Amino acid sequence: MFTGLIEEKGTITAVDDLGDSVRLTIRGPLVTSDARHGDSIAVSGVCLTVMAQGAGTFAADVMKESLDKTSLGDLGIGDEVNLERATKAGARLGGHIVQGHVDGTGRLIDRIPSEHWEIIRIGLPRELARYLVDKGSVTVDGTSLTVVEVVDGDAATPDGSWFSVSLIPTTLADTTLGAKVAGDRVNLEVDILAKYVERLLGAREDPANEKDTA
Repeated sequence: MFTGLIEEKGTITAVDDLGDSVRLTIRGPLVTSDARHGDSIAVSGVCLTVMAQGAGTFAADVMKESLDKTSLGDLGIGDEVNLERATKAGARLGGHIVQGHVDGTGRLIDRIPSEHWEIIRIGLPRELARYLVDKGSVTVDGTSLTVVEVVDGDAATPDGSWFSVSLIPTTLADTTLGAKVAGDRVNLEVDILAKYVERLLGAREDPANEKDTA
């Protein structure tokens, strides 16, 4: 489990094609300071397993499922990624509960700068929009953010479904979100609590689950 509080920006140093997967080598001195083989590290929101370690670097394999459903397949040498180690039991939950299981990708629509922060709008698949609520939590490239506004659009809506988040100076400086431009793809993980609620309510409404009280 993760919290969505990015510890450092890492850099891709190697991308090795393994056929149906790739092995990424990532430089991240902080997250590798106590990393061991088999540990979990979230890479731009995707939970990956440490397969090998070097001097301030680690290697992780990315399976086809992750390449198909996340933006990790877009990465090349020199690209930056957000890094977070798995949360220790008893640690403060400064963000929200993040699994590192990406639900889909979105694309940056635009940035609205202000004096001390920026608001960015991100387009997302309509099937994910229903899990977002104003002032709720969402994970963007591994970063825990608070939703400002949600628009559940359709094909007739100019920008389709989208949501906005506000980025404070720390987020702009310490994560990759500060350098994203319109059209860039980002990894999205919706709040797991919303998915559980939907599942439970759906089970209650399913007639097949009603007991015969006759």
